Amino acid sequence: MRAAFYTRQGEAAEVIRIGEQPRPEPGPGEVRVRLRSSGVNPSDWKMRRGGGGRALVAPLIVPHSDGAGVIDAVGDGVPAARIGERVWTWNAQWRRAFGTAADYVALPSAQAVPLPAALGFAEGACLGIPAFTALHAVRLADCGPGQRVLVAGGAGSVGHYAIQFAKLRGAEVIASVSSARKAAHAIAAGADHVVDYREQDLGDGVQALTGGAGVDRVIEVDLARNAAYYPKLLKPGARVVVYGTTGLEAVLPAVVLMQKSAALSFFTIYEVAPGEREACLRELLPLLEDDLLLHTIGQLLPLEEIVRAHELVERGEVLGNVVLGID
Repeated sequence: MRAAFYTRQGEAAEVIRIGEQPRPEPGPGEVRVRLRSSGVNPSDWKMRRGGGGRALVAPLIVPHSDGAGVIDAVGDGVPAARIGERVWTWNAQWRRAFGTAADYVALPSAQAVPLPAALGFAEGACLGIPAFTALHAVRLADCGPGQRVLVAGGAGSVGHYAIQFAKLRGAEVIASVSSARKAAHAIAAGADHVVDYREQDLGDGVQALTGGAGVDRVIEVDLARNAAYYPKLLKPGARVVVYGTTGLEAVLPAVVLMQKSAALSFFTIYEVAPGEREACLRELLPLLEDDLLLHTIGQLLPLEEIVRAHELVERGEVLGNVVLGID
């Protein structure tokens, strides 16, 4: 089969190659997916580049956890009725050598989720990390009616979904952004207000929008950058759910957090407990079936342009998801 792969870490153009690799066979409890798309996420370039304790899990890596396609074979213990099913994947390459940047991937049956007819394969490649992360964060924050929710980085792939999930749960949403174009993108997703932190202090902007009260919940993409604003951002009893940060450490305004009785929760989407992931799926799948979510494909490229795709995501140049078409 055709696959993109690397055997060492470094710059995309220096380490990623495209060539023939053995077609995988599904083992017990697994399915094989003939892929039609592969999603590129920040974690993919970070793993490829290395650093921060990210080491290769195998001598050869086919990258990417997200993708979509059609099941064409099943292993022992998996109903043959799954053959022909349109699916999207999650965690395809997490702690595994072979991800979705290839013609085929074999993975546990539970990690191939039915893809509703209303969604194309490109949209399916946006769900595994961006949508799952956003929904799990909104669920941990317990966003609901009457709450003000700040979605930090509201124009990002995760933030864009988080805005939608929080709004569907009845919350009032403020999104932080860094340009007028990103502000329009966040508003299109349903944000009630935006604060352009390049134009004004984030804390001051939220104070102005909330009459000095602050917000009940924060969906946090960058704890290291934004924690300094929490004294102005948070209401007493506020809850912050952190799914990302820059750097290995963050400085917290500990006294203020204690005074406000604020709660901080942390998670990585790769290590979500099975029961929590199942709960996410129970909430997510009806929304997908009813086509209630806005999916943004910022760039669709062929597999042969995977180097460019990694570079675009690494530089943060694309508004929306970067997806590779595999055909």
